[in-house]
Amino acid sequence: MSGSKTWISCGTIAHYALIFATVDSSLGHKGITCFIVDTKSKGFTAQPIHGKLGLRASDTAALFLDEVRVPAENMLGQVGEGFKIAMSALDNGRFSVAAGAVGVVQGCIDACTKYAMERRTFGKPIGEHQQVQAMIADMVADAEAGRLLYLRAAHLKNKGVRNTRETSIAKLFCGEAANKHAHNAVQIFGGYGFSDEYPVERFFRDAKVLNIYEGTREIQRLIIGQDALGIRYANGKPVESVQALAMV
Repeated sequence: MSGSKTWISCGTIAHYALIFATVDSSLGHKGITCFIVDTKSKGFTAQPIHGKLGLRASDTAALFLDEVRVPAENMLGQVGEGFKIAMSALDNGRFSVAAGAVGVVQGCIDACTKYAMERRTFGKPIGEHQQVQAMIADMVADAEAGRLLYLRAAHLKNKGVRNTRETSIAKLFCGEAANKHAHNAVQIFGGYGFSDEYPVERFFRDAKVLNIYEGTREIQRLIIGQDALGIRYANGKPVESVQALAMV
């Protein structure tokens, strides 16, 4: 097996890797097969990626495979099932990103509410200024909405119901909310928001990747839009109403 893939989480510390390899390029995505590969195998190399904007505590690597021999029994699923396996993993990854994004928004709320009642301008805490109140109110509203969205996806997962649509909605909304409110948190902190003396600069840096990994925000919009238009149903069939989902 030969090839490479970059931006792999835990790439330098994992003992095993799931490798999605093309066994027949003429079949397109139906020719992709999944294999479990021992990272200590001869020809397998993991190179750490440094200098990231955010998520600096997360191990990230580029993987290189040079004629790595993989036993036939290490195939996960059947030949040609790799794409299906990868897509099922993406739903789980997108769900966790949505939940993490709400955590970023909550971090902004915690930091901003504390700072806004300590920092004083014009003889009173900045939290008494209406524009600051408005930004914090939007943070709270989006945090509550985001939680409900990813918890709905979690409910469907627990029921064994396909939830690609609901997970994409949660990831899109929560990722956008994290970026918006991390930006506003820096505004509330003013000059101090531009330094690492307070945590909001890290929230600002970490939030950006939430719109990129596990499927960009543009991909989520395609999934949601095509589902709404009936071009391609994300869950394999149309969803009639939110009420119907809530009753599952």
